[in-house]
Amino acid sequence: MRRRPSAMLVASLAVVLVGLFVAPTPGAQAPEKIPHIGYLWFGPEGSDKATMLPGLQQGLRELGYHEGRDIVIEYRYADSSVERLRELVSDMVATNVDVILAVGVIVAAAVKESTTTIPVVAVTGDPVASGLVSSLARPGQNITGFSFVVTEFGGKWVELLHELVPQGTRVAMLWNPLNAASQVLVQATREAAGRLGLSFSSYEARQSADLPVAFAAITEQAPDALVIDTDALLLSHRDSIVKFAATYSLPAMYGLREFVAAGGLISYGPSPFDIWRRVAGYVDKILKGAKPADLPVQQPTKFELVVNLKTASALGLRIPPLILVRTDEVIE
Repeated sequence: MRRRPSAMLVASLAVVLVGLFVAPTPGAQAPEKIPHIGYLWFGPEGSDKATMLPGLQQGLRELGYHEGRDIVIEYRYADSSVERLRELVSDMVATNVDVILAVGVIVAAAVKESTTTIPVVAVTGDPVASGLVSSLARPGQNITGFSFVVTEFGGKWVELLHELVPQGTRVAMLWNPLNAASQVLVQATREAAGRLGLSFSSYEARQSADLPVAFAAITEQAPDALVIDTDALLLSHRDSIVKFAATYSLPAMYGLREFVAAGGLISYGPSPFDIWRRVAGYVDKILKGAKPADLPVQQPTKFELVVNLKTASALGLRIPPLILVRTDEVIE
């Protein structure tokens, strides 16, 4: 005997068929596309987790963006390789992300060569001197960002070192001549050393392979103190630079806190956390329609003095009270 389909089964089939053939309601909106941000860093993965990434991520959260839900960040690391960087930039431009975050002048310059349409927020030393933007107030084209170099840093670095090592007479500086901002800093540091009656010598590192050569030259010169430039190449090699200074008992001044967190002696410069927190604000503006050409390049507004007491003790140095009272962070 044949059985008739149940009323419930017939009703279920009817619903399915209606769903297949009924046209969408006029005016119905498709799900919004989640913005994709490209993040490019010249150094190895993990070397940006101290302050840079936490600052960016907190800034995005404060603006209502949660990774994976409201925004996707594509993190890419060049492992200090120019060849690898070119590959990463090419791939990122091809995926047509909504915004590219370029960390350091090496990365920003590579991105500029590859795209004139994708909005770029670059965090560099001096974007004007480096040829990335037309001016701080009117960047032009598709790049804006944040500068973390102030010329006066050079003088401050030497003054602080002179307070730490008053008996020293020779100061050396390790820097990257390919970075336009570094050229200004070297000159300012040289002039500050001259005012204090100190001799000054500089050593160049254009690429990773130059560092052992520079280390050997510094060792032969045997300066009393060392200044390390804020360049992204040097930052990405901070562990080896800090180890070199410790091996040869060199009191060293750094421009960024990350070096001191890695075991360096002292740093004075802009707060990377604060800068990257503000970068999130520019990402938000661009995603809402602002053009990089209309967003002025921002300069540092928060500076920090950081001291590593454990390193000072290993070097046999006593941090002067006048430095300690001005210190924003003490690492023990």
